[in-house]
Amino acid sequence: MKYRAIGTDPNTRRDVSVLSLGTMHFGTATDEATSFAILDRYVEAGGTFVDTADNYGYWFDGSQGGQSEELLGRWRRSRGVGDEIVIATKLGARPLAPGTSFIDNPEGLSAPVIRESAQRSRDRLGVARLDLLYAHIDDPAVPMAETVEAFAELVAEDTVGLLGVSNHWAWQVERARNLAAAAGLPGYEVLQYQHSYLRPRTDLPGERSPDGMQGMLGGDLLSYLRTEPRLTAVAYSPLLKGGYVRQDRLDGPEFAEFDHPGTPARLAALRDVAKDAGATVNQVVLAWLIGADVPVIPLVGASSIAQLNESLAAADLELTTQQRAELDAAG
Repeated sequence: MKYRAIGTDPNTRRDVSVLSLGTMHFGTATDEATSFAILDRYVEAGGTFVDTADNYGYWFDGSQGGQSEELLGRWRRSRGVGDEIVIATKLGARPLAPGTSFIDNPEGLSAPVIRESAQRSRDRLGVARLDLLYAHIDDPAVPMAETVEAFAELVAEDTVGLLGVSNHWAWQVERARNLAAAAGLPGYEVLQYQHSYLRPRTDLPGERSPDGMQGMLGGDLLSYLRTEPRLTAVAYSPLLKGGYVRQDRLDGPEFAEFDHPGTPARLAALRDVAKDAGATVNQVVLAWLIGADVPVIPLVGASSIAQLNESLAAADLELTTQQRAELDAAG
């Protein structure tokens, strides 16, 4: 396993594995015994960066979520896990009531919600301090300064270490960071977005905006990260939920943004490089992200040890200059 630092302040900066483990379905679709086995294998392989959210997985049973955090808390206690494992969680997208969705009924990012939600996450995880806390979605109804100040208060109280942001427009990230810097407050340092090898269309409306999908790591955010190398990018759904090995899934409506002429050429290049490297296409995608000129930490999910082992092997896969050039030029 390889590692990289996230954060800039010596008091909160952490070294984490270049492959993060997502636990969205742990405690719901993935049962406890399997979840524990996957977590154990990840740690055994040197993994140190686990990801969850306070609303995972509300959609499974019509609840408000919290099952993933609760399972991680039980796993931590049963294994005696301490500060060696960095657990990141998110708030803001928990449904306000059971049976509703974050799309139309989210908690949001007001100061009271941030404080209360962070406390609930600490209780469920069984930790005194959250290593990394993200703003899960944006909240246009709350002044951005209120959100920035509320997150900073938690850092000042030492109940949160690093701050991150997910599913925001690039201008929102920059504005929030500017507000924090002007006030001498800690700001967002980790950006978590959907990102993979295939290039998505950017002209399709998103779930929450007619202007596109806020959760995509597009050219605007990549350019921003290139000019702000101290920030860290984390990519969720890097393997497109099995889309690289299941054409039927990739052809489905969930991935309509990849239905364009550039996709077949990119898939062909991916298969060629995988054959040349003696690796799977999934491993090549992950290695391409990890070793990019704007390096990205892939956030992988797994419902079995076999799936996790495939992803873990990608951390040691070194693409050649020629292989990377072929992948970059395709499509």
